[in-house]
Amino acid sequence: MWQAVTLAVATVLTGLMAGIYAAFSIAVMPGLARVDDAVFVRSVRSINVRILNGWFLSAFLGALVFSGLAAVLHLGDGPVAAWAGAGCALYAGTLVTTFRINVPLNDALEAALDAGGETADPAPVRARFEAPWTRWNAVRAVLATAALGCLVEALILHGNAG
Repeated sequence: MWQAVTLAVATVLTGLMAGIYAAFSIAVMPGLARVDDAVFVRSVRSINVRILNGWFLSAFLGALVFSGLAAVLHLGDGPVAAWAGAGCALYAGTLVTTFRINVPLNDALEAALDAGGETADPAPVRARFEAPWTRWNAVRAVLATAALGCLVEALILHGNAG
C-alpha cells in the first residue's frame, strides 16, 4: 500500500510543479512581457515574495522526496523503480536549475531595489533578469513535465503488476 501511496503523491506533487513552471512559461512571463519596466519589476518582486509559502514549498520539495522514496520502495520491481528513479532525477534537475540560476536571478533583482521595493531605473534590472529567468524556467517546465511522464508510467506499471 505505501508503495502505491508514495508513487501517487510523487506524481501529484510533480504534476503541480510542472503546472506551475508551465504556467509561468505560457502565461505569466508572456503577460508580464507586455507591461512597462517598473510594473514588471514590482510584479516579479511581488510574485517572488508571495510564492515562498508552505503550499508551494510542500510541492516544490515534496516532489523530490516522494519520487525518491517511491523509487526506493519499488526496488524489488525493476521497471517501476527505474521509471520512478528517472522521474526523481529529472525533477532533481529542476531543483538544480532553480538554485543555481533562477534563485540567484531573483536575489539579484531584489538586491537592485531599495527598502521599499523600488528602483529609480527599472529598465536595466529587468534587462538582466527577464530573458535568462524565462529561458531557464522553460527548462524547468520541460524537466518537470518529463519527470511527470516518468512517474505516470511508473504508476501504470505499478497498477498492472497488482
